[in-house]
Amino acid sequence: MHSPSPHIRASRRSLLTLFGAVLVAGTGAAVTARSAAAAGAAATGLDDPAKKEIAMRLVSSAENSSLDWQAQYGYIEDIGDGRGYTAGIIGFCSGTSDMLALVELYTDREPGNVLAGYLPALRRVNGGDSHEGLDPGFPAAWREAAGDPAFRQAQDDERDRVYFGPAVERGKADSLGVLGQFAYYDAIVMHGDGDDATGFGAIRRRALAQTRTPAQGGDEVTYLNAFLDARVWAMKQEEAHSDTTRVDTAQRVFLQERNLNLDPPLAWKVYGDSYRIG
Repeated sequence: MHSPSPHIRASRRSLLTLFGAVLVAGTGAAVTARSAAAAGAAATGLDDPAKKEIAMRLVSSAENSSLDWQAQYGYIEDIGDGRGYTAGIIGFCSGTSDMLALVELYTDREPGNVLAGYLPALRRVNGGDSHEGLDPGFPAAWREAAGDPAFRQAQDDERDRVYFGPAVERGKADSLGVLGQFAYYDAIVMHGDGDDATGFGAIRRRALAQTRTPAQGGDEVTYLNAFLDARVWAMKQEEAHSDTTRVDTAQRVFLQERNLNLDPPLAWKVYGDSYRIG
């Protein structure tokens, strides 16, 4: 999983109508834009293709200082966070097992690929930051592999299996809309899906100590504020994660706007850089 490098620099919306809703005259009830957005979130998840594209671009703004996430298949560097090489569209790391799993999948599909010979070294360095057996040729081999559609597909599939799919599933189980599902996704990308002190499970438990999920009868905005508070706490436990702008000036902005469905236009900042969709 990727941690943002210290040197990578890192709306209003129009009124929406409720799907199928009919306003009854004389009731005095008003349907607000945010109510409509919440109804849309109930019908649409982050796995909707248009919403998933937004999620990929949001993460890329934080991970790669670019909205062009599809240009990142060949990205690779050691960003000095103790996880070895960080690479690809979601920051697969040589020290956290996801890069190893990706290259194993790619090799199962395409035996003899340019990365296959590095599998023994990837197994040895897994769990640390060593480059032993990877240097000097591994970065160039990674960039070469990125030209292979099979490797790009393997990256997509592993991203969905390890990060995106579990985040959406858990978000829906907690009755969260698109923004909440994205908050889960971004947290799992950075902190992993483990149950360690700063992993996703611990972040969620920290939020639950303050309030309830919508599935438990709690208020969605209140819960998401608690979750983002817990996420910021977790980020500050590691120097490499200590810049919390991907929460403070991005996710928190959408939440303050009650944009629970992540409907464009979206405007946010990460590491001082401004971005916009729509």
